[in-house]
Amino acid sequence: MSVARIRRWKVWAALSAAVVGLTLPVVTATPAAATTTAYDTTYYKNAVGKTGTSLKSALHTIISDQDTISYDAVWNALKTLDQDPNNSANVVLLYSGSSRSKSLNGGSVGNWNREHTWAQSHGSFGTSAGPGTDLHHLRACDVQVNSTRGNKDFDNGGGAVSGAPGSYTDADSFEPRDADKGDVARMILYMAVRYEGGDGWPNLEPNESTSNGSVPFHGKLSVLKQWNVQDPPSAFEERRNDLVHSTYQGNRNPFIDHPEWVEAIW
Repeated sequence: MSVARIRRWKVWAALSAAVVGLTLPVVTATPAAATTTAYDTTYYKNAVGKTGTSLKSALHTIISDQDTISYDAVWNALKTLDQDPNNSANVVLLYSGSSRSKSLNGGSVGNWNREHTWAQSHGSFGTSAGPGTDLHHLRACDVQVNSTRGNKDFDNGGGAVSGAPGSYTDADSFEPRDADKGDVARMILYMAVRYEGGDGWPNLEPNESTSNGSVPFHGKLSVLKQWNVQDPPSAFEERRNDLVHSTYQGNRNPFIDHPEWVEAIW
């Protein structure tokens, strides 16, 4: 059962536009307002009240207490985690929002496969247990859309992505549809806190580049911060976080529970 959460979101840009009677472009996003969860006095008790590097360090310690699964086991996990709330026989695909039969997992056209939101090549961790199988950033995705995304960094702009209405791409970046923007941001930033280089895995960090290639960085941080506020955690995301915690890995994505911690750290 999902934990009840109190969320209040500030939308200053819309208010300003109403005052002057104009539609204004949003250049920067207002930080997410503070949230309260039932985990604050238990799971997050050593992180609550901290900011900056102290908060990041505390969260790293908390979420590193984690079980791992094999890459083969990810298939069945995604069938549970990404289940369509309106059709239990299907999964909802990242970047497109399409609902597809759970049985169509594989590598052929029309199938869905395992998308590493933090691209495997950004740190060269592959599919080994650890960052390569971490369910907090692995999602079901259409095979061809996954190929189009490839290992590109995230940013705004580009041409329309075939098979993923509302998503865009260019030579060095990928923009997910609006309903997935916050999900992507929180997955990327989870990875940056979870993997700090001290457990045999690379030190993953966000930056402002869209040409990171094989280095253990992912961009574009300023855009991810905007997406985190633009697209708050949904019931789908919260259910997924609860299941990863209770059924598979024993850890949580803190930015789903506390979106405001993105701004508190970065």
